[in-house]
Amino acid sequence: MRAFTRLDGRAAALTIANLDTDQIIPKQFLKTVEREGLGKGLFYDLRFDGEGRPKPDFVLNRPEFAGVNILIGGENFGCGSSREHAPWALLDYGVSCVIAPAFGDIFYENCFQNGVLPVVLPEDAVHALAAEAKGGNHLFSVDLAEQTVTAPSGQVFRFDIDPGRKEKLLKGLDSVGETLEHAGDISVFEQRRRLAQPWLEARA
Repeated sequence: MRAFTRLDGRAAALTIANLDTDQIIPKQFLKTVEREGLGKGLFYDLRFDGEGRPKPDFVLNRPEFAGVNILIGGENFGCGSSREHAPWALLDYGVSCVIAPAFGDIFYENCFQNGVLPVVLPEDAVHALAAEAKGGNHLFSVDLAEQTVTAPSGQVFRFDIDPGRKEKLLKGLDSVGETLEHAGDISVFEQRRRLAQPWLEARA
């Protein structure tokens, strides 16, 4: 998993309350366990019409928001089902940070497991950032080490984050990576168990 330290990039505002994981990545894109290529399905029903044509008024289809890597969302972003494809689709599209007043619990945890930083800020702060994002082509900075979001105007917003989750994201560790950090201790434990309980190694 790629580490997240500091992100300097452009942002788009999609402040729809209760935007669920089925809207983030619809069910027809869940047939794969591959993470690449899911960006094409991100917000599919919002981005495209019934004929598969891009909706020109949707924020991510507007040319000034092409290639954004920060998304400013609404209340309860990522609620709904537990599909891990949601953060996969965001990453594949290029978005590695989502800022919102609150997140669905499972989506929030899945973000940390996949290298996406979910930033929780008060609603008024999110509205202020969304207002600055409206013009497109403005530089935002998200610093995980300092726990700050800096708007194009220079205004700085500080966010809270669990220290353990922060450390793992800074190091680029998911649950497997975190376990492998203790590979030496695990190996010693297994060797001692084999000596103390050799019958467990016996084959039927």
